[in-house]
Amino acid sequence: MKIVILAGGGGSRLFPLSRSCYPKQFLHIAGEKSLLVQTIERFLGLAEAKDIIIVTNKDYIYHVQAELKEAGAEDAHIITEPVGRNTAPAISLAMAYIKMQGAADDETVFISPADHLIKPVAEFRKTVASAEALAKDGKIVTFGIVPDKPETGYGYIKTADKISGNAYAVEAFKEKPDEQTAAEYIKAGCYYWNSGMFMFSLKTMEAELKAHASGIYAAYSGGYQAMLADFEKLPDISIDYAVAEKSAQMALVPLAGIYWNDIGSWDAIAETFSDSTGNMYSGDIIAENCTNTMILGQERLIAGLDLQNLMVVDTPDVLLVAQKGKSQDVKQLVNKLKKEKRKEVDENRTMYRPWGSYTILAEGDGYKVKRITINPGAKLSLQLHYHRSEHWTVISGTGKLTLDDKEVFFRENESTYIPIGVRHRLENPGKLPLSIIEVQNGKYLGEDDIVRFDDMYGRKAE
Repeated sequence: MKIVILAGGGGSRLFPLSRSCYPKQFLHIAGEKSLLVQTIERFLGLAEAKDIIIVTNKDYIYHVQAELKEAGAEDAHIITEPVGRNTAPAISLAMAYIKMQGAADDETVFISPADHLIKPVAEFRKTVASAEALAKDGKIVTFGIVPDKPETGYGYIKTADKISGNAYAVEAFKEKPDEQTAAEYIKAGCYYWNSGMFMFSLKTMEAELKAHASGIYAAYSGGYQAMLADFEKLPDISIDYAVAEKSAQMALVPLAGIYWNDIGSWDAIAETFSDSTGNMYSGDIIAENCTNTMILGQERLIAGLDLQNLMVVDTPDVLLVAQKGKSQDVKQLVNKLKKEKRKEVDENRTMYRPWGSYTILAEGDGYKVKRITINPGAKLSLQLHYHRSEHWTVISGTGKLTLDDKEVFFRENESTYIPIGVRHRLENPGKLPLSIIEVQNGKYLGEDDIVRFDDMYGRKAE
């Protein structure tokens, strides 16, 4: 079995914690490990790391590599979409990659989002394993969640007669309903939440793509490299719309006795982690006489008094305050910010790079102050800036500085100056993280003022 994990989405519903630069799958909101690491570990009991394929975009590739290392799955494969084109093209690209690797036509493929919470893992693995025979028999298996409330934020799947074991024929896919319709679905007893997970053989999905999504199939049939070249021409369409809703080969296996949450909204997080009073607090929080309230903080004390039915999410540059039950509207808020071209949509105070990360501590007219952390063995590109000078002070660790033709080591409490227009590079030759404070001065301090001459990560000038 091959496992395909879709990890390319931007995830705007958890703004401001989730940004396009660091989306939901990388967040640590359901335990000490990220949702992606938890997803990878979930499947390591069903397949080896070499049988896992992560589909992401080029901006996230170094994040994914770090997550694979944490999960002990460095042998997994990473493929990148040239542009975002929804799940049908992404799944087809992964299939083309699997075929290129020499897989047989009857190879089974499991498709999973990267950012769902599922437990207990042992029961989930057992259910998936039991469904593989259906996939080998020509079915496209989807996994339905037994609904426990009239949820309006999920799509539903209506089942018909039982096929075999715990599997049912699929009668219809239903869009996200209103509350009354959702209540009717629950009462009927034959509806399940759509989890977005699928299992099929390569030959089955190939036939269904040919029958129902000819444009995608034409690109797929040309092979992996050809599909990459034509990827941006493919339709932006989900696998549900492209194939599942049209196919006569659909079967549903319920994830019975298994907790599932797509962590798709702040309301979902609050519901999952709230205490008996409906409250959820994270960070330095003092709350008095609050009910049904979620407060998430990071760097500063947050005091709440007599709050009811509120969600408060505080980050260094954005504070979100909303009524509970309105978290589905966060996406609309993000879309408004996009129209206004607010940088907060795409950027965070802390930005991650293949060599480590930086956090903006302060900025104003003509200056910017950053804390930069460089991982052991990592190094920045050989670069220069046309519009700014930089002053570096080491907080911890040992740094190796290349300045024009000179190489200098500097350590804690030591500093150096980088003039405008001078080639330079900083690297961490040690075994501990290197942390420095960088003070930039200049009339233009944008991140695109970088001319790269050499970069171990293959990046070009910003």
